[in-house]
Amino acid sequence: MELTHFNDQGRARMVDISEKEVTSREATAQTTVRMNPETLLRIKEGKIGKGDVLAVAQVAGIMAAKKTSDWIPMCHPLSLTGVNITFGDNGEDELYIEGTVKTTGKTGVEMEALTAVSAAALTVYDMCKALQKDMVIGPTQLMAKSGGKSGDYRR
Repeated sequence: MELTHFNDQGRARMVDISEKEVTSREATAQTTVRMNPETLLRIKEGKIGKGDVLAVAQVAGIMAAKKTSDWIPMCHPLSLTGVNITFGDNGEDELYIEGTVKTTGKTGVEMEALTAVSAAALTVYDMCKALQKDMVIGPTQLMAKSGGKSGDYRR
């Protein structure tokens, strides 16, 4: 497969998407935050001193998806049509964060979905670090994408 983020001199470039077709595009990413069972329970019960951890993490994920091109140098600024962040857990020591991002455009939203769940996980860490500094984030991974020339992908 040819790498398209390099110019004729082998230097980085932003890919020209001028000639690409506008299609509906969607991507879903997921990450995990591993923590002590007591920390997860306090999150679920709303007993973290900084506030509602999941509500703040959800907003952080949405905001991050909208600002992905500010963080990732070769990402195109996109007009997103939807961002959804959801949470689940294993009832013990793992919080699951899933983010789905949608657009109608010329390039995909994989990076926006990955950025959304990463920011949400970092927000969970930030809000809970006073209780536990050894939380572990990851793996962070693309779960699915649809639309565009490369077609659909499902992990």
